[in-house]
Amino acid sequence: MILLPIITEFLPLTRKSEWMIIVKDIHKSYGSLEVLKGISLEVGKGEIVSIMGASGAGKSTLLHIIGTLDRADAGTIELNSVNVRKLSDKKLASFRNKHIGFVFQFHHLLPEFTALENICIPGFIGKRNKREVEREAIDLLDFMGLKDRSDHKPGELSGGEQQRVAVARALINKPDVILADEPSGNLDSASALELHTLFFRLRDSFKQTYIIVTHNTDLGNMADRKLTMRDGKIEKTSA
Repeated sequence: MILLPIITEFLPLTRKSEWMIIVKDIHKSYGSLEVLKGISLEVGKGEIVSIMGASGAGKSTLLHIIGTLDRADAGTIELNSVNVRKLSDKKLASFRNKHIGFVFQFHHLLPEFTALENICIPGFIGKRNKREVEREAIDLLDFMGLKDRSDHKPGELSGGEQQRVAVARALINKPDVILADEPSGNLDSASALELHTLFFRLRDSFKQTYIIVTHNTDLGNMADRKLTMRDGKIEKTSA
């Protein structure tokens, strides 16, 4: 198992908690459009939570704010007891690189780089040792069943293979949290099911916390807990 390093710069700012993510009364507007209207939620360590709802409900906006890609207008967000809203932009970027992994619908792999090189990029951005990052990337490719595809570029991989490379890239820095936005939305049914099953294998192996925004009912229902959003609010929660 890959062990999380101790990052002294980001020691918890509050008491240790059973919760990996605590969101309190988050509001977000774009101009006159109020997108999030007081969202509060807690996600346990090692939990997989799905967020569902119609387009425009605010799902992706919430995910981006939790992932520190966007800032809320009001409210608080704690990730592993760190109040991320108090971090400067520079510290926030470093925290995000080390502690949060992202998986998107369209992979966002760089076409000029191989699968191995794409996976390594977050590690290199984090200024980690090159050999160590490459060794861990090979291990992740092996875990994903893609070790023999390490030198293939994205255009030489199937959609399902590209998404598994994107997942491995999200994992390379051993983040506490994985945030996925419609991760199977661009896949055929067989590849989608494979990816959905992979998320649970990864959780069991690496003990990360997952929040998955999806329109896929099967994936939503597989989660430990399913949240449904409507008009910028969490409408209901079900196990």
